[in-house]
Amino acid sequence: MWDPDQYLRYADQRARPFLELVARVPLDAPDTVVDLGCGPATLTALLRERWPDARVTGVDSSPEMVARARAEVPGLEVVEADVTTWRPAEPVDLLLSNATLQWVPGHLDLLPGLLEQVRPGGCLAFGVPGNFTEPSHTERLALASEPPYAEHTVGVPSPAAHDAATYLEVLAGLGCTVDAWETTYLHVLHGPDPVLDWIAGTSLSPTLQALPGELREPFCDELRSRLTAAYPDRGNGVVLPFRRVFVIARR
Repeated sequence: MWDPDQYLRYADQRARPFLELVARVPLDAPDTVVDLGCGPATLTALLRERWPDARVTGVDSSPEMVARARAEVPGLEVVEADVTTWRPAEPVDLLLSNATLQWVPGHLDLLPGLLEQVRPGGCLAFGVPGNFTEPSHTERLALASEPPYAEHTVGVPSPAAHDAATYLEVLAGLGCTVDAWETTYLHVLHGPDPVLDWIAGTSLSPTLQALPGELREPFCDELRSRLTAAYPDRGNGVVLPFRRVFVIARR
């Protein structure tokens, strides 16, 4: 279960990688555009502004996100479906996915099938986080492996991704022309416990949902302490380095 309100608390920072990915897509006038893992579709709506004549569709597996998308972006076609199994009626010009594939285990194996959904001359474009060695992830995983939490968090979904070179090699091997790059953003966050607040809308959510109610508060209290030590506020806000990996493969 995903909370659209929590996710959108940092909407501006989360939008920047999406916009930079879309800006590099080398298509002038695609007819069909699909956003896999569209979430609340606030960013999907920008695709309609970039390509006003295109038929834009959002796909997401979360009922909460789909409901929010349908309410917030009227007129947008939004489909509730698993991104690993959903297929369009016919291949599309642009298949785009932002910050979704990291939740799909073994998603390298998914790339050939995604590419088959793209017309010749079209593009598969996606971005994934690449910051999984940062304390925002490692401290959560370390704490979840300790008692009394460990018995409840075995098998809880945890995001993972590859570097740009790996994606380039795989997609070039499938015959694509590939543009792949990495960027590290330095998000300056303010307020109490901003890093905990940031991950509460993404990577922390499955762990908290796996814990019984009486363990959630002590887990958050201890994680808050660890993250505050890892990301101190030196008077100008908390700096959260966030590495992102981007790929555009033209079929």
